[in-house]
Amino acid sequence: MRRSRKVKILATLGPASSDKKMIEALFRAGADVFRINMSHTSHDKLNDLVRIIRSVESEVGRPIGILADLQGPKLRLGTFADKAVDITVGQNFTLDSDPAPGTTGRVFLPHPEILEALEPGHRLLIDDGKVRLRVISTNGTSALTTVEVGTKLSDRKGVSVPDSTIKTGALTEKDRADLDAALQANVDWIALSFVQRPDDVAEVRKIAAGRAGIMSKIEKPQAVQRLAEIIEISDALMVARGDLGVEMPLEQVPGIQKQITRACRRAGKPVVVATQMLESMITAPVPTRAEVSDVATAVYEGADAIMLSAESAAGAFPIDAVATMDRIATQVELDSNHKNIMHAQRTEPEATGADAISAAARQIAETLNLAAICCYTASGSTGLRAARERPQTPIIALSPIVSTARRLSVVWGLHCVVSDDAYNLDDMVNRACFIAHREEFAKPGDRIIITAGVPLRTPGATNMLRIAYVGTGAEEGRR
Repeated sequence: MRRSRKVKILATLGPASSDKKMIEALFRAGADVFRINMSHTSHDKLNDLVRIIRSVESEVGRPIGILADLQGPKLRLGTFADKAVDITVGQNFTLDSDPAPGTTGRVFLPHPEILEALEPGHRLLIDDGKVRLRVISTNGTSALTTVEVGTKLSDRKGVSVPDSTIKTGALTEKDRADLDAALQANVDWIALSFVQRPDDVAEVRKIAAGRAGIMSKIEKPQAVQRLAEIIEISDALMVARGDLGVEMPLEQVPGIQKQITRACRRAGKPVVVATQMLESMITAPVPTRAEVSDVATAVYEGADAIMLSAESAAGAFPIDAVATMDRIATQVELDSNHKNIMHAQRTEPEATGADAISAAARQIAETLNLAAICCYTASGSTGLRAARERPQTPIIALSPIVSTARRLSVVWGLHCVVSDDAYNLDDMVNRACFIAHREEFAKPGDRIIITAGVPLRTPGATNMLRIAYVGTGAEEGRR
């Protein structure tokens, strides 16, 4: 089964999409990677979902990626004596370390790390920004603030501190347990929430030890400020527009989305655009025109993947949501403007032999109108380099390592195939021709281009480029 589009689709699993029949239907509708939100998933349920996805993968014969999304710190207010209080703009309000029930003038903030990080002038956003407080003074254990926006506070509402860098890392105790469970379940990607600094990513990378790719979620202003460093240490990024839109002015989010997408493309790192892409399809069978335009914008920008959250996890129309996203992406990629944008934003190759080979393969394939670019990739680096070029020609990523193929399923344009390693150069060429034919990219008489590293089985050493004809024997099959 081959897709007719190059951008990938992530679908979140949940109450509306947790049985085998639905998961297979979502894959056939267009989902390439499944996201498991650890905020709402027990370890037993995680293992059940992974088992079901691997069963579907076996039946459809295509590698499927699995992303475990860690919850991250949940910063919340304490409770009030009367469950809620009314507040007025301009009044003073204190957040402190006293666990006594809150009143109209104060409330317990059970996060000493926030109280220590606050400084005069910093903002606190409560309940997704419905209430905004500005710090007047602080002593490390309490903060006197003034109410700038909002009329009501109630128990356990979420707290965001966009101006403060909290000293604690991104991993909570729950996250550590979830991370261990996800790694033991052999998921392909770990999405890390609440990233503020490169050190947060380094901590998770050390624990993962190469067993899964690390996808950093950009949802904090502090992460945007250190974007280049975070990209360098991450395997992929996610533009988490929901929380980003709470902690930063909404009007800045589209520009930040473009900034992150282009920076990832330059670095050759996958980037996922997420949150509220088809939000209305949680309850409606068709999206709004604005949502269609939003999805299209991410595709035009060259994002590697676009993501559905509640639309597929808890919505009334999960299959329709995936199918709609698939149709939008397919249509955008047929538009001549898409080709022009991909060409205009193409990054110059780095001064390495591997990058030069990948750039040359794209240029030759487009000049000679070849049927496919076939890249042998054990570690995944050759596949990433091929995708970084954003060629018009289809890319087939051949890997003898199933975990590599699954991880690459989130990458733009890569049709991943698990194949036995080639014995020698002739076998490499013959195998590529056969797979290009079998996967319906080429027919006898067509030409393909092959990139690989020689000697064989040398990770990251792409140094060979070969043009080959697909002969009439390609359809005979091979073992």
